[in-house]
Amino acid sequence: MFPPQSEFTLFIILGLASFRLTRLIVFDKIMEPLRSPFFKEIEEKNEEGIVEIFLMPKEKGLQGWIGQLLSCFWCVGVWVSLFLVFLYIQHWFIGDVLILILAVAAVGAIIEVIISKIMDI
Repeated sequence: MFPPQSEFTLFIILGLASFRLTRLIVFDKIMEPLRSPFFKEIEEKNEEGIVEIFLMPKEKGLQGWIGQLLSCFWCVGVWVSLFLVFLYIQHWFIGDVLILILAVAAVGAIIEVIISKIMDI
């Protein structure tokens, strides 16, 4: 499956995979149960009187440190990229499959956002 035909292609594939896995970890609802031990919920009323819930990283210890990490898209992106590059250089079949699946999912997500914007959904 790998190596890609060029270093640029590899860069794009790894970049897309990193983007998708980072978004999965930081934002996607499916990962919420894994993130929740590291955050506390803060409720505040806005000007219209509607209660809004904000997630704040816990303040102390390992949970606080992980909460700070998980609240930073850029920070998680660095660690995810490190993990995916490690998988790639190990030449493990499962790593290649995971990277390719994440890259294809990223392309699908980007296309969905573009189509949604064009169709004003």
